[in-house]
Amino acid sequence: MAGRINDDDVKAVRDAVPIDSVVSEYLQLRSAGGGNLKGLCPFHDEKSPSFQVSPSKGLFHCFGCQEGGDTIAFVMKIDHLSFSETVERLAAKAGITLRYEEGGYNPSHQRGERIRLIEAHQAAAEFYVRALEGPEAEIGRKFLAERGFDQEAATHFRVGYSPAGWDHLTRYLRGKGFSDKELITSGLSQDGRRGPIDRFRGRLMWPISDTAGDVVGFGARKLRDDDNGPKYLNTPETPIYKKSQVLYGIDLAKKDIAKASRAVVVEGYTDVMACHLAGVTTAIATCGTAFGNDHIKILRRLLMDNGSARVIFTFDGDAAGQKAALRAFEDDQKFAAETYIAIAPDGMDPCDLRLVKGDDAVRDLVEPRTPLFEFALRQIVGRYDLETPAGRGAALDEAAAVVAKIKTSSVQREVAVQLAGFVGILDQEFVVRRVAQLARWARDKGEGRGGDGRGRGTGPQDRRGGAPQQSAQAYAAPAGRTASSGPALHLRSPAHRTERELLKLALQKPALVCPAFDAYGVDEFTAPPYAAVRRCIEEAGGAERGLGDSREYLVAVMDAAPDDTVRNLVTELAVEVFHGKTIDENYAGVQLVQVRLRAVDRRIDDVQSSLARLGSNVAPHELAAAQNEVWVLQQYAQSLRARGADAL
Repeated sequence: MAGRINDDDVKAVRDAVPIDSVVSEYLQLRSAGGGNLKGLCPFHDEKSPSFQVSPSKGLFHCFGCQEGGDTIAFVMKIDHLSFSETVERLAAKAGITLRYEEGGYNPSHQRGERIRLIEAHQAAAEFYVRALEGPEAEIGRKFLAERGFDQEAATHFRVGYSPAGWDHLTRYLRGKGFSDKELITSGLSQDGRRGPIDRFRGRLMWPISDTAGDVVGFGARKLRDDDNGPKYLNTPETPIYKKSQVLYGIDLAKKDIAKASRAVVVEGYTDVMACHLAGVTTAIATCGTAFGNDHIKILRRLLMDNGSARVIFTFDGDAAGQKAALRAFEDDQKFAAETYIAIAPDGMDPCDLRLVKGDDAVRDLVEPRTPLFEFALRQIVGRYDLETPAGRGAALDEAAAVVAKIKTSSVQREVAVQLAGFVGILDQEFVVRRVAQLARWARDKGEGRGGDGRGRGTGPQDRRGGAPQQSAQAYAAPAGRTASSGPALHLRSPAHRTERELLKLALQKPALVCPAFDAYGVDEFTAPPYAAVRRCIEEAGGAERGLGDSREYLVAVMDAAPDDTVRNLVTELAVEVFHGKTIDENYAGVQLVQVRLRAVDRRIDDVQSSLARLGSNVAPHELAAAQNEVWVLQQYAQSLRARGADAL
């Protein structure tokens, strides 16, 4: 049975790995003010950043889909790991040795599947790199040299070689403690007649890493004529490798893609190498599949849908390359970035171009010149006989549907005018009207573009057991919308706005509201979701606990949450900006007074309502007690109004 990770070690991992450094491995982050960072949410499609990270608190929260939590929660969700797997992965990053309870530590049994598979791939990558140095790999080194790649280049890209024998890697990994089942599951080995054998044999090897930099697969290039396999052989689909969700070179290119707001999509591993060595360090490639929707999601998170962002596709000039370009254009509307196509005049790919004409030619190739939609239009129009009215009409019908999908109306009109010239129709306004007609039809049918004309998708698609006293989700969610504890609830009333601000203070700046806040009862918060958060703070030891280790305090509050709805609201409140311009003791005092004052007013109303219902049936002593209570409460309320925060 797997041992439980020591609680102190879990806390050490949380404290040691900054959340912004982890999140920035998956998406670009920019300043959101107040020490927070923002980016495009990796958990749902959105066109503007609603995903916020608070480095000082170690928390993230998306105000669009309500996902939130700490560093561990982020990695668990984005990489589909268990709690233990995530802690182990982050501990390895931080160099922390974990202690296990209930039976000690046995790496071969206690580490999660994903961690084990990644470790196997890392060991395999090192094995292949060393093998490239051996006598058998001379053919691989020659292949690289003929394409302009020296040993330094091979080292930079961690290129390796898989020995031609049946089970060299398999035996090596067995010696490292990996089981046959793990080797088969990883895709590094496959079933043979007498047990597992190496999947890759006698080939040049490129490691394929995910956005975080972990090796999750390999691309293998045939070197010998007696190899009857395909020219390129990739890792099969595994628990950690999905070819539609990986981009070769993304680990090396991601920082420059985010910095330059530009990405260059090429077709092969050697093209990525050639581009990077020529100074085009934003180059990436797909791995044995067409560029698709999941690849777009990866790039959008790095590009932040910046209006000045550029994505340049390079394709071979042959028919297959043109077909690939048209496939890419089908997904063009999912980008906010402008998309371009780059094809060398002589049809050479970047690797060949670098060999023949040098680095300058590669850099010049990927300078954006031809918009992808223009290339697509010329390809469409070129299929028809434009010498006949029927040919021109058919070309216009097909191409106009393409123009109708262009993101902005001004560009759409300009391209419609260009289309008239491509087809040879003198009446440009006729073409413009035809395109506008198709665009309106697409909008009316719910096809093509959204309300902003940018073709975006919208919306995202108990640890302790037991249900909360009242469902925060049911209370907060307006009809027809995804449950939200955010703006929908926040805007309901001034009382709710004040309660929300006070909870934000208790979570983010407890020193401003202590010790008064901890004397407030749960019933002083009228919105059930806010009452649930107040209860969590109470069970975590009160806001006064936040005067010490703020991260430990927030983790304790989240751990006290009865379900994910309340837990997500805690993270939301812990990162949301305040509405006041100056957040100081005066601001905090106003929130404290307003929440208490409304609670006092509600109590006065309750007592007076009870007296009214009882009428003459109330006993004299009960009437006197009630009237006295009302008088005391009224005096307290008057004092609160007159003295403000000093009354507390």
